[in-house]
Amino acid sequence: METLKVGKLTLTWLNGGVTHLDGGAMFGVVPKPLWSKKYPFNEKNQIELRTDPILIQNGDKNILIEAGIGNNRMSEKLKRNFGVLEESSIEQSLQQLGLTTKDIDLVLMTHMHFDHVCGLTKWVDDKLVPTFENATIFVSQTEWDEMREPNIRSQNTYWKENRESIQENVQTFKTDHEVIEGIKMIHTGGHSDGHAIVTIESEGEKVIHMADLLPTHAHQNALWVMAYDDYPMQSITSKKHYMDIGLNDQVWFTFYHDAIYRAIKWNSNGEVIDQIDRKK
Repeated sequence: METLKVGKLTLTWLNGGVTHLDGGAMFGVVPKPLWSKKYPFNEKNQIELRTDPILIQNGDKNILIEAGIGNNRMSEKLKRNFGVLEESSIEQSLQQLGLTTKDIDLVLMTHMHFDHVCGLTKWVDDKLVPTFENATIFVSQTEWDEMREPNIRSQNTYWKENRESIQENVQTFKTDHEVIEGIKMIHTGGHSDGHAIVTIESEGEKVIHMADLLPTHAHQNALWVMAYDDYPMQSITSKKHYMDIGLNDQVWFTFYHDAIYRAIKWNSNGEVIDQIDRKK
């Protein structure tokens, strides 16, 4: 498992599974001759997208960003449609670190789309129960509202079975919320109306987890946004704002979906100055 030290914090990527989605949808209006130079695709025009949660440890709390795609949470048809070739093995990843699901204190959900949230629940005796039984789940109020009452477009990704057994564990915020000292969630909108990012700071070192505003390193350009985005102009505005901050301060950008890199640090010219590769 790959790790990143940020001051007193340790970030570790767990194995949350993998999907393969259409490259055209993932890069929106960007022509294939451009995006295909930056990210590989298969014979179905799909790109590999990890769904790997990030564990943050400070010696006191165990915090997850996102939850993976879980196990046995999708029909065989959905697995085919979304190119799921591997499901979650988060419990095994935690075991390697001497932890169990009971040791997770907080789960930070940037949004509640199925590929981020299915791992929040698991089957026990034919019933879905919380995977992280002792964890408080943080999500923006806007996102949670839509999760409970999706519209005609979003009902395909906000599934009631992904909220029913966790609703007592959910805590919401409106604009931003510092979950513990140095770790903050910020509502950005864009990819979804309630989408949020996570900023991390410890001993002068910084990380910005842009979630699906920056799903892969190939989406670095502020104008390269997904066809899946509900509010693309808001994605562009929020993305440019935080990318400008991150490039100017040379912070780490971390990824949940990228199949090639776990984290990248760019300079003010957008050039890679440091990186953490995903071990395959």
